[in-house]
Order: sequence, then structure tokens, then C-alpha cells
Amino acid sequence: MIVSINQPAYLPWLGYFARIAQSDLHLVLDHVQFEKNSFTNRNKLRQPQGWSWVTVPLRTGGKFGELAIRSIETASDQPWRRKHWQTIRANYAKAPFFREHAEYLEALYAREWPALAPLLAELTGYLLRQLAIETPLRSTSEMKAEGAKAELVLNLCREAGADTYLSGPLGRDYLDPKSFAAAGIRLLFQDYVHPTYAQAFPGFEPYMAALDLLLNHGGASRAILIEGARTAEQ
Repeated sequence: MIVSINQPAYLPWLGYFARIAQSDLHLVLDHVQFEKNSFTNRNKLRQPQGWSWVTVPLRTGGKFGELAIRSIETASDQPWRRKHWQTIRANYAKAPFFREHAEYLEALYAREWPALAPLLAELTGYLLRQLAIETPLRSTSEMKAEGAKAELVLNLCREAGADTYLSGPLGRDYLDPKSFAAAGIRLLFQDYVHPTYAQAFPGFEPYMAALDLLLNHGGASRAILIEGARTAEQ
């Protein structure tokens, strides 16, 4: 069984979904500490001149390093939901498949989201369905594995019953291949090759939120997404 692991992200990019699509089980790493300036609460959307960040403001109270992702609250006193919906609508209203998803998106941003984790789960689940990715997800907060970084990843793989772990490319910097080999788990690394596709504005900007692909290409998005799927042993 191929297992992948990643922290939840806000409007994740294509490589995030490609790794899930290549897995038999994906573990959502939601019990670890939130990292400031990560993609957990922000991502990129296309605009006429390049791209812009959309960020969900959080109630951290200066407690970085002490807040598990599953426990973080959003700053509900700030008008971020209205701003994000306005940004999407303004930049994608003319995208070929905007109307197919506008009702869902408008309703999502009309809802209150006191906590970050449910918002991430809802958006990621919707995008998975639209991209026809049926890989089951499991939250690590429901698992017993302990440890940090490389040790935690290996223990999660063991608990999940993995015979193969599909890591992100940065795993090369901290994972120990010998430990995985000793555990009988094959170690693969994602080497995603970003596809080029037509966007709502002239030119092409890579590494946008996967929503950019969906609103521009609809049902063809999965095939475009999978074009870049690559893995390597080391």
C-alpha cells in the first residue's frame, strides 16, 4: 500500500493533489504544530498581473510553536471570507468553468469558519471530488504514532500498514532511507513536473492553487493534473 503524508493546506496546489492521486491512503498531518508563513492558511491565485496571496488570518496570540493545526482558530472578526470570495469572483468570473463552481464557493465563504481545520477539510474534499481523486484520507490526530519529523513519518507509515511511502521532494533533506529499508518500507520521492495550461489571463503562472486549474478546465483538470506526476527512488 502506497501512503503519502502532508499537512493540510488552504486551496492546495497541483502537486499536493497529484501525490494523493498516486497513493492508496493519504494521511492528513493535522496534529503537528502550525508553522508561520506556511501554506496551511494561504495560497496563490491568478490575477491580471501575475498572482496574489489569499491568506486566512488566525488567532495565534503569539503562540507559534504551541498550536496544533487541528486546534487553530480563525480570526473571525476580520472580513477575510468576503475578501477571498471577492478575489475569486473578480479574477475568475470569465474563466470557462467559473459558473459551475460559483454557487458552491459563494456558499462556502458565506459560512462561519471559527476553526481552520474544518475549512481546510471542506475545501480539500471538494477539490478531490472535482478532480475525481478517490484516495481515502485519514487524520493523524486519530492515530497513535509519536515522534518528530523523520521518526514520526516512519511511525505513521508503520501504523498505517504502508509498504511504500511517497514523500514530497523535501523529504530527501531529512528522511533516512536506511530506516525505511529496515522497516520493509520502500521510499519514493515525488518529482512533480508542473503542467502548462490556459489560464484566465495571458501568460502562464505555475504553482497556483488547484482551483485555478479547475475553474479554467473543468472536467479535463484531472488529466492535466496527472500529466506532471513523477516519482524517483532517491
